[in-house]
Amino acid sequence: MAFSDEVGRFREGNAAPLYLQLQQVIREAIDGGILNQGDAIPAERDLAVEYDVSRITVRKAIGGLVEDGLLTRRRGAGTFVAGRVEKSFSKLSSFSEDMAARGKTASSSWISRVASTVNPEESMALGLSPGAPVFRFQRIRHADNEPMALELSAIAGYCLPSVEAVEDSLYSALDKAGSRPVRALQRLRAVPFGPDHAKMLGVDAGHAGLLIERRGFRRDGRAVEFTRSYYRGDAYDFVAELSDL
Repeated sequence: MAFSDEVGRFREGNAAPLYLQLQQVIREAIDGGILNQGDAIPAERDLAVEYDVSRITVRKAIGGLVEDGLLTRRRGAGTFVAGRVEKSFSKLSSFSEDMAARGKTASSSWISRVASTVNPEESMALGLSPGAPVFRFQRIRHADNEPMALELSAIAGYCLPSVEAVEDSLYSALDKAGSRPVRALQRLRAVPFGPDHAKMLGVDAGHAGLLIERRGFRRDGRAVEFTRSYYRGDAYDFVAELSDL
Protein backbone atom coordinates (compact mmCIF):
# COMPACT_ATOMS: atom_id res chain seq x y z
CA MET A 1 0.00 0.00 0.00
CA ALA A 2 1.25 3.45 -0.88
CA PHE A 3 2.10 5.73 2.03
CA SER A 4 -0.45 8.33 0.87
CA ASP A 5 -3.20 5.66 0.74
CA GLU A 6 -2.38 4.71 4.32
CA VAL A 7 -2.12 8.14 5.95
CA GLY A 8 -4.20 10.27 3.58
CA ARG A 9 -3.68 12.99 1.02
CA PHE A 10 -4.03 16.77 1.06
CA ARG A 11 -7.49 18.16 1.75
CA GLU A 12 -9.17 19.82 -1.21
CA GLY A 13 -9.36 23.58 -0.96
CA ASN A 14 -6.59 23.82 1.65
CA ALA A 15 -4.70 27.04 0.88
CA ALA A 16 -1.89 26.45 3.42
CA PRO A 17 1.67 26.09 2.10
CA LEU A 18 2.34 22.58 0.82
CA TYR A 19 4.97 21.79 3.44
CA LEU A 20 2.45 22.59 6.20
CA GLN A 21 -0.15 20.40 4.51
CA LEU A 22 2.30 17.50 4.41
CA GLN A 23 3.18 18.08 8.07
CA GLN A 24 -0.53 18.03 8.92
CA VAL A 25 -1.06 14.72 7.13
CA ILE A 26 1.81 13.05 8.96
CA ARG A 27 1.01 14.67 12.31
CA GLU A 28 -2.62 13.53 12.15
CA ALA A 29 -1.51 10.01 11.20
CA ILE A 30 0.70 9.91 14.29
CA ASP A 31 -1.98 11.39 16.53
CA GLY A 32 -4.56 8.95 15.15
CA GLY A 33 -2.39 5.89 15.67
CA ILE A 34 -1.98 5.17 11.95
CA LEU A 35 1.74 5.76 12.34
CA ASN A 36 3.34 4.43 15.50
CA GLN A 37 6.68 4.53 17.27
CA GLY A 38 9.43 3.16 15.03
CA ASP A 39 7.42 3.28 11.79
CA ALA A 40 9.54 4.36 8.84
CA ILE A 41 8.74 7.46 6.79
CA PRO A 42 9.35 7.10 3.04
CA ALA A 43 12.38 8.74 1.46
CA GLU A 44 12.14 12.36 0.31
CA ARG A 45 12.02 11.43 -3.37
CA ASP A 46 9.18 8.94 -2.79
CA LEU A 47 7.10 11.42 -0.80
CA ALA A 48 7.71 14.08 -3.45
CA VAL A 49 6.32 11.76 -6.14
CA GLU A 50 3.35 10.57 -4.07
CA TYR A 51 2.24 14.06 -3.08
CA ASP A 52 3.30 15.79 -6.29
CA VAL A 53 5.52 18.31 -4.52
CA SER A 54 9.19 19.23 -4.71
CA ARG A 55 11.85 17.51 -2.61
CA ILE A 56 12.55 20.91 -1.02
CA THR A 57 8.94 20.98 0.20
CA VAL A 58 9.27 17.47 1.62
CA ARG A 59 12.58 18.33 3.29
CA LYS A 60 11.07 21.39 4.95
CA ALA A 61 8.03 19.43 6.15
CA ILE A 62 10.06 16.56 7.57
CA GLY A 63 12.60 18.93 9.12
CA GLY A 64 9.83 20.72 11.00
CA LEU A 65 8.46 17.45 12.37
CA VAL A 66 11.94 16.41 13.45
CA GLU A 67 12.37 19.75 15.21
CA ASP A 68 9.04 19.21 16.99
CA GLY A 69 10.20 15.77 18.13
CA LEU A 70 7.55 13.77 16.26
CA LEU A 71 10.05 12.21 13.85
CA THR A 72 13.66 11.25 14.29
CA ARG A 73 16.43 10.80 11.72
CA ARG A 74 18.83 7.87 11.97
CA ARG A 75 22.01 8.22 9.97
CA GLY A 76 22.15 5.65 7.20
CA ALA A 77 18.72 4.26 8.05
CA GLY A 78 16.12 6.96 7.34
CA THR A 79 13.40 8.84 9.18
CA PHE A 80 11.14 7.21 11.76
CA VAL A 81 8.30 8.06 14.12
CA ALA A 82 9.90 9.04 17.44
CA GLY A 83 9.13 7.06 20.55
CA ARG A 84 10.90 8.94 23.29
CA VAL A 85 9.84 12.42 24.25
CA GLU A 86 12.10 14.82 22.37
CA LYS A 87 12.61 18.44 23.25
CA SER A 88 13.76 20.86 20.58
CA PHE A 89 16.57 23.18 21.63
CA SER A 90 15.71 25.63 18.87
CA LYS A 91 12.20 26.52 20.06
CA LEU A 92 11.25 28.34 23.25
CA SER A 93 8.29 26.47 24.71
CA SER A 94 6.98 25.18 27.99
CA PHE A 95 6.80 21.58 29.18
CA SER A 96 3.01 21.63 28.81
CA GLU A 97 3.27 22.86 25.22
CA ASP A 98 5.90 20.24 24.39
CA MET A 99 3.72 17.44 25.69
CA ALA A 100 0.57 18.73 23.96
CA ALA A 101 2.44 18.86 20.64
CA ARG A 102 3.29 15.17 21.08
CA GLY A 103 -0.21 14.08 22.01
CA LYS A 104 0.66 13.58 25.68
CA THR A 105 -1.07 14.97 28.75
CA ALA A 106 1.13 17.11 30.99
CA SER A 107 0.53 17.34 34.71
CA SER A 108 2.40 18.41 37.83
CA SER A 109 2.91 17.27 41.39
CA TRP A 110 3.65 20.35 43.44
CA ILE A 111 6.43 20.22 45.99
CA SER A 112 6.33 23.87 47.03
CA ARG A 113 5.21 27.35 45.95
CA VAL A 114 6.61 30.21 47.99
CA ALA A 115 7.09 33.97 47.84
CA SER A 116 10.49 35.06 49.13
CA THR A 117 13.45 37.29 48.34
CA VAL A 118 16.30 36.46 46.00
CA ASN A 119 19.33 34.53 47.15
CA PRO A 120 22.75 35.51 45.72
CA GLU A 121 22.54 33.03 42.83
CA GLU A 122 19.05 34.17 41.82
CA SER A 123 20.11 37.80 42.13
CA MET A 124 22.88 37.27 39.59
CA ALA A 125 20.80 35.12 37.23
CA LEU A 126 17.82 37.48 37.19
CA GLY A 127 19.70 40.75 37.47
CA LEU A 128 17.86 41.69 40.67
CA SER A 129 19.06 43.69 43.64
CA PRO A 130 19.54 41.93 47.00
CA GLY A 131 16.22 41.69 48.82
CA ALA A 132 14.14 41.85 45.63
CA PRO A 133 10.96 39.71 45.68
CA VAL A 134 10.96 36.35 43.91
CA PHE A 135 8.50 33.47 43.50
CA ARG A 136 9.87 29.92 43.75
CA PHE A 137 8.12 26.91 42.26
CA GLN A 138 9.22 23.31 42.75
CA ARG A 139 7.32 20.47 41.11
CA ILE A 140 7.57 17.11 39.37
CA ARG A 141 6.46 17.18 35.73
CA HIS A 142 4.56 14.20 34.34
CA ALA A 143 3.70 13.04 30.82
CA ASP A 144 0.70 10.70 30.72
CA ASN A 145 1.15 10.29 34.50
CA GLU A 146 4.79 9.17 34.15
CA PRO A 147 7.34 11.31 36.03
CA MET A 148 9.65 12.97 33.53
CA ALA A 149 11.39 15.87 35.23
CA LEU A 150 11.98 17.77 38.44
CA GLU A 151 11.57 21.50 37.83
CA LEU A 152 12.87 24.25 40.14
CA SER A 153 11.94 27.76 39.02
CA ALA A 154 12.63 31.22 40.39
CA ILE A 155 10.46 33.97 38.87
CA ALA A 156 11.15 37.67 39.28
CA GLY A 157 8.54 39.22 41.55
CA TYR A 158 7.44 41.82 38.99
CA CYS A 159 6.34 39.08 36.56
CA LEU A 160 3.44 37.54 38.50
CA PRO A 161 0.80 38.88 40.88
CA SER A 162 1.22 35.96 43.33
CA VAL A 163 2.27 32.32 43.59
CA GLU A 164 -1.41 31.34 43.31
CA ALA A 165 -1.43 32.69 39.75
CA VAL A 166 0.34 29.52 38.60
CA GLU A 167 -1.90 26.47 38.33
CA ASP A 168 -0.70 23.83 35.83
CA SER A 169 1.33 25.86 33.34
CA LEU A 170 3.88 28.44 34.46
CA TYR A 171 4.19 29.89 30.96
CA SER A 172 0.41 30.24 30.68
CA ALA A 173 0.39 32.27 33.90
CA LEU A 174 3.29 34.39 32.67
CA ASP A 175 1.50 34.94 29.38
CA LYS A 176 -1.62 36.17 31.18
CA ALA A 177 0.54 38.53 33.23
CA GLY A 178 2.22 39.89 30.09
CA SER A 179 5.61 38.49 31.10
CA ARG A 180 6.04 35.36 28.98
CA PRO A 181 9.69 34.93 27.91
CA VAL A 182 10.39 35.57 24.24
CA ARG A 183 14.01 34.42 24.33
CA ALA A 184 16.14 32.32 26.63
CA LEU A 185 19.67 31.18 27.32
CA GLN A 186 19.94 27.46 28.09
CA ARG A 187 22.72 25.22 29.29
CA LEU A 188 22.57 21.42 29.16
CA ARG A 189 24.77 18.99 31.01
CA ALA A 190 24.66 15.36 32.11
CA VAL A 191 24.26 14.68 35.83
CA PRO A 192 23.79 11.60 38.01
CA PHE A 193 20.68 11.77 40.20
CA GLY A 194 21.24 11.94 43.94
CA PRO A 195 19.02 9.89 46.28
CA ASP A 196 16.39 12.63 46.76
CA HIS A 197 15.94 13.52 43.09
CA ALA A 198 16.03 9.86 42.07
CA LYS A 199 13.24 8.98 44.51
CA MET A 200 11.04 11.81 43.21
CA LEU A 201 11.44 10.59 39.62
CA GLY A 202 11.10 6.89 40.36
CA VAL A 203 14.63 5.88 39.36
CA ASP A 204 17.68 4.57 41.18
CA ALA A 205 20.27 6.85 42.76
CA GLY A 206 23.07 7.49 40.29
CA HIS A 207 20.67 7.19 37.35
CA ALA A 208 21.76 9.30 34.37
CA GLY A 209 19.91 12.60 34.05
CA LEU A 210 19.99 15.78 32.02
CA LEU A 211 20.10 19.15 33.74
CA ILE A 212 18.80 22.15 31.81
CA GLU A 213 19.42 25.62 33.22
CA ARG A 214 17.30 28.28 31.57
CA ARG A 215 17.26 32.05 31.92
CA GLY A 216 14.26 33.54 30.14
CA PHE A 217 13.76 37.17 29.15
CA ARG A 218 10.81 39.38 28.25
CA ARG A 219 10.61 41.44 25.09
CA ASP A 220 11.87 44.47 27.01
CA GLY A 221 15.02 42.56 27.95
CA ARG A 222 14.21 42.11 31.64
CA ALA A 223 14.79 38.66 33.12
CA VAL A 224 11.74 36.54 33.91
CA GLU A 225 12.88 33.11 35.04
CA PHE A 226 15.81 31.13 36.29
CA THR A 227 14.82 27.48 36.01
CA ARG A 228 16.67 24.25 36.68
CA SER A 229 15.02 21.16 35.21
CA TYR A 230 16.32 17.67 35.90
CA TYR A 231 15.13 15.30 33.17
CA ARG A 232 15.25 11.52 33.21
CA GLY A 233 17.92 10.49 30.75
CA ASP A 234 16.09 7.29 29.79
CA ALA A 235 12.90 9.05 28.76
CA TYR A 236 13.85 12.41 27.26
CA ASP A 237 15.91 13.41 24.25
CA PHE A 238 16.98 16.91 23.24
CA VAL A 239 17.26 17.61 19.54
CA ALA A 240 18.62 20.49 17.51
CA GLU A 241 18.69 20.76 13.74
CA LEU A 242 21.74 22.61 12.48
CA SER A 243 22.30 24.16 9.07
CA ASP A 244 24.97 26.18 7.31
CA LEU A 245 22.44 27.73 4.93
